[in-house]
Amino acid sequence: MPFLVLGDKYARAVKVNAQAQPVLFPLAEADQIDELLSLVDGVMLTGSPSNVHPARFGASLGNACLMLDEARDDLTLRLVKACLAQAVPLLGICRGFQEINVALGGTLHQAVHALPHYLDHRESPDGAYEQQYGPSHAVRFEIGSAFARWARGDLAMVNSVHGQGVDRLAQGLRALGHAPDGLVEAFWVEGAQAFAYAVQWHPEWKASDNAFSAALFQAFGEACRTRQTQRLSN
Repeated sequence: MPFLVLGDKYARAVKVNAQAQPVLFPLAEADQIDELLSLVDGVMLTGSPSNVHPARFGASLGNACLMLDEARDDLTLRLVKACLAQAVPLLGICRGFQEINVALGGTLHQAVHALPHYLDHRESPDGAYEQQYGPSHAVRFEIGSAFARWARGDLAMVNSVHGQGVDRLAQGLRALGHAPDGLVEAFWVEGAQAFAYAVQWHPEWKASDNAFSAALFQAFGEACRTRQTQRLSN
């Protein structure tokens, strides 16, 4: 039997660190996006075991075993554009980070670990969650960027739980953080009218125990409250 779920770690990070109430719209369809956006103050695109289908960025499927979710692709790739058009705060995490890039015309590497000169960004499949989501590599941030402000420095250790990664960054996205191998790990939607940031790692994992992660979610929450004030005053 299928399930429609929201992982505890995502919900908890929003509830505790963003100080916002997470909501889920089961079986939402793309033609309902405008209606549903009028009810919320922000959108978080979470990670997932599934991947964006390569056809969405003009590539052939390189691995028949790649976990996919085309129903999610149908929804989120349109949702990204709607959030930006309507100034709805947008936070992308892992798959959500990749979805924003693809929605705006970027492409992805289907298997970063199979490419020369790149790190293996996947987690250990046999490790405990504490190991899988533990610090994996550093990310260097653009000096003066929002990420550098939240991290209180231009370098931070992050976890790494992904196989796909940014190949060509979409026009309009500005890379603000890179892994040691040069892979884009954080970006901002340039000129966005509201919060519009995304990360390749998982800041929701025990966000309350990590000052950088907590600051990121706090900033998202503040943007959501600004949106709420504007939404309720109209």
